[in-house]
Amino acid sequence: MTVSEKKGAPAPVAQLPEASVVCTLRASVERVMDSYFAQVDGHDVTNVYAMVIAEVEAPLLERVLRHANGNKTKASTVLGMSRGTFRNKLKQYNLSQLVIPE
Repeated sequence: MTVSEKKGAPAPVAQLPEASVVCTLRASVERVMDSYFAQVDGHDVTNVYAMVIAEVEAPLLERVLRHANGNKTKASTVLGMSRGTFRNKLKQYNLSQLVIPE
């Protein structure tokens, strides 16, 4: 059974009704990557995966933590990772001292 099939689990963005999503994350990534490769204009590039993950993961962690009102346990649950992994990732991106206004 997949996560989205579990009772009460939200559907992944790709499965939401079209009217619910103005622009999917997938479409955004495709558009940005097309633009990136056009800008490098045929030059050799390396470590694209690490670059994309770093660019996406940091704001993802911050936004989920804000959604959880600064509660790291709740944020880690929303992300589907352990609290320890979440804390390590916050440190990795210098977000561990992030203050969430009430």
